Amino acid sequence: MKRIKLIFISSFFTIFMFTSCEDAYNIVQDGELNESAITDISGLQSYLNGTYAGVTTSSQIGFTGIFTDECGVGRGNGGQSLNLHRFFLTTGEGYVSSIWFGNYQVINRCNRILRMANEQVPVPTDPGQLATYNSIIAQARALRAFSYFELLTYFSTDLKDDNALGVMFFTNVPEASDKFPRVANGIIFAQIEDDLNYAFANVVPSATTPYKFVSKPMITALRARMYLYRGNYTLAKQYAQDAIATAGVTLTAATPVVATAPTNPFYSVFVASNPASAGAPTAAWNTAFYGATSTNPYRRMWADAATGGQGEIIWSLDRPAAQTWENVATQFTTNSSNLAGSPLFEVGRNLFNKLTATPGDVRRYTNVDPTSLINQNYATDPNYIATDVLVIDKYPGKPGFVTRNDIKVFRLSEMYFILAECLANEGNINGASNSVASVIKQIRDARNFLGAQPLPVYADATAAWAGILDERRLELCFEGFRYIDMKRLGTLAGQTLDRHPTDDQISGAELSIPNDDYRFTMPIPLDEINGNPGIAAQQNPGYN
Repeated sequence: MKRIKLIFISSFFTIFMFTSCEDAYNIVQDGELNESAITDISGLQSYLNGTYAGVTTSSQIGFTGIFTDECGVGRGNGGQSLNLHRFFLTTGEGYVSSIWFGNYQVINRCNRILRMANEQVPVPTDPGQLATYNSIIAQARALRAFSYFELLTYFSTDLKDDNALGVMFFTNVPEASDKFPRVANGIIFAQIEDDLNYAFANVVPSATTPYKFVSKPMITALRARMYLYRGNYTLAKQYAQDAIATAGVTLTAATPVVATAPTNPFYSVFVASNPASAGAPTAAWNTAFYGATSTNPYRRMWADAATGGQGEIIWSLDRPAAQTWENVATQFTTNSSNLAGSPLFEVGRNLFNKLTATPGDVRRYTNVDPTSLINQNYATDPNYIATDVLVIDKYPGKPGFVTRNDIKVFRLSEMYFILAECLANEGNINGASNSVASVIKQIRDARNFLGAQPLPVYADATAAWAGILDERRLELCFEGFRYIDMKRLGTLAGQTLDRHPTDDQISGAELSIPNDDYRFTMPIPLDEINGNPGIAAQQNPGYN
């Protein structure tokens, strides 16, 4: 599919504040592209491009970081999201509403594309035009499937139970008077699978940056994640292996790094507590690793470098520096991802300690900005908020916009983790091949600039699940996974949320909640209940 330049219509790119779900699926906003005027493939493509702009996981990233053990309260925090950080999750929470209404907005736009394709745009007879037409429909159906899966992931109590209560479901463009109940998971998953089957058979790759559009590898990765969360390990393994074999990317390397005498104070503190790493990064570390011309492939992937920026990304949501787009870094900071940027939330102390534990682990540098203040006496310093400042730098900005990055939705490393979970379920825990240990070693080898890492040995199944969860914590931090991972894997791994007391501004703050706590499923938003009163009787447990 030839990529067509986006038409920048404000309603396509604004994250709306809703008073009920009707606003997500009924209201045509002022300035919106006139749907009745779309009578050809070009207009349909432009509408699809605008729909892409509304697809996001930014709220999932922010919510997960703040609610779990990924973040500590930053020294620039003036009260922002402190209740959420202290586990107060209510029907009025803004992140909950954003995830709910944002996904329904995408679903509504996809349904409108399908209606326009069916009722207004003639089916082409030219084979090339027909392929483009079918690909537009395929992309719309894949985006709809993705959005429904996101909704089920956060709002269904049990994705493994097809009879459990899911979310509202519609495949048409509703009338203003329509009110929708929640339906069983199985009904929605049947539609998701149908959409993905059609999409896989008909999608045509974009001619440029195909990883920023729906593609066969994106669909395969979505299937792998979906079947894993549903507990269908057979299909999860099949699609994870397919993604690894056919996505056309490899695990992004941690090298090269420059190797001369270290003079960066940030690095020197690290070396002081990790002598084995001395001599790896260097005097030119700031420029060679963190700079706009970074030579490190893993860092370039996160900085959206002009060349080599794809890395191992299977699907990423494009967020250009120009025009009005969301800025994912502002989930955690005010102005920029450095000490002067007034961080609202920082790297959680226990997470930082784990990132720092293995010499040469590139993720320690990618996730933590070099301007951070590292206080070795953080645990006893009464002023730790000001003296131990661990700035989140996973989203370092891109040239022209310091807080904006593309949103990475599917990466190859996740496919390896899915494979590891499937092997754990089979009981294949240890060994140099076809085991949890061998898969985790592949990821650790790729992420370490000092060389190959030892093959893990797990004492039992619980230890293997813990190993997977620990490695996911390092690799996928600040990407929106930890909340769901703890719900899925915490009990299997014998772990709970792992905050340090210094992750809050007050002493005695709650550090964890049980893995079976009702707050590991989101509530139906209050705005939805106000506009759709019948759904109140279907509220998730614990929020009534």
